[in-house]
Amino acid sequence: MSMNCDRCGTELPQDANYCFRCGRRVAGSFVDEFSIGSDELVMKVKELLHEGNVRKIIVRDDEGHVLLEIPVTAGLVGVVLAPWLAAVGAIAALVTRCNISVERREGTH
Repeated sequence: MSMNCDRCGTELPQDANYCFRCGRRVAGSFVDEFSIGSDELVMKVKELLHEGNVRKIIVRDDEGHVLLEIPVTAGLVGVVLAPWLAAVGAIAALVTRCNISVERREGTH
């Protein structure tokens, strides 16, 4: 499991409280990374949205370009999620593999 700054993406030591590049506080969260096929993308994003401990989901292509960044809050409901899921579906139609970075709240993994 790696820990990256959610503002600038700098790789940080596991015990870091702040990003040494941009100064953002990073304590209290960690990042999981997944590499999945496009056919699994929508289901994986839905699964992550329902977990309840996710702060942000970032979808990248194989080259590392950000395709979609979804800020997640506890109060998201189906009507609010529908446009995000439609965008995820469109991305799945365009790429064959993608990487998902998931920022989670500490202690809820």
